[in-house]
Amino acid sequence: MAETLRPLLEIRDLSKGFTLHAANRRVRGCEHISLKVMPGEFVGITGRSGSGKSTILKCLFRTNLPESGEIWYDSAAFGPIDLATLDERRVIYLRNYEIGYISQFLDVVPRTTAREIVRASAAEAFEDEADIEAETTRMLEHFDFPRPLWDLYPNTFSGGEKLRLNIARAMVRRPRLLLLDEPTASLDNTSKRKVRDLIEQLKAGGTTMLGIFHDLEFMEGVCDREYNMQAGGFVA
Repeated sequence: MAETLRPLLEIRDLSKGFTLHAANRRVRGCEHISLKVMPGEFVGITGRSGSGKSTILKCLFRTNLPESGEIWYDSAAFGPIDLATLDERRVIYLRNYEIGYISQFLDVVPRTTAREIVRASAAEAFEDEADIEAETTRMLEHFDFPRPLWDLYPNTFSGGEKLRLNIARAMVRRPRLLLLDEPTASLDNTSKRKVRDLIEQLKAGGTTMLGIFHDLEFMEGVCDREYNMQAGGFVA
């Protein structure tokens, strides 16, 4: 009998809200979210700003601690684990070696050059120095970074350049699971096509992806399934 393929990621009744104590106000994030993502799938989530899309991804990456529900991830290192309750040591390991996250904002160690940022990520995915250098160069060239920028600090970069660097840093690792939070938000059409090219390459290589987008045209032909979010929950 053939072995049944199990989901790489399964979210069960996930909820997360936020309390603004100074304003004595409760803000809704996401409520009763359930979905399965199979190995190699790209699942997209759409919806208006404030509908709770980013809250889901931040719970998966454990930037936010879920209030209720379960997030089952089939880890290569640890087997099936619940990300909602996982200890911090293993969360850090997964961030370094299995789960990637692309946000709209570049957050890096100060006084680190563009080349060093991408190279550090490549070093977590490859052991051979030649491979590390080759992948670093490939990523910087793919996103059209002129060589004079490679050894500059990214605080001098434009918003679009910072976002492209953020994407290069995450994708060079070739993670098992990649979370994308509006990765094309401030990019021109040429850069969007380059992001799409890499997404298709990663998908062909087996990377599983869960992404949120406003650019519906970008998602066409890339996503296997799509969920629409309104007021914290999925709608048909």
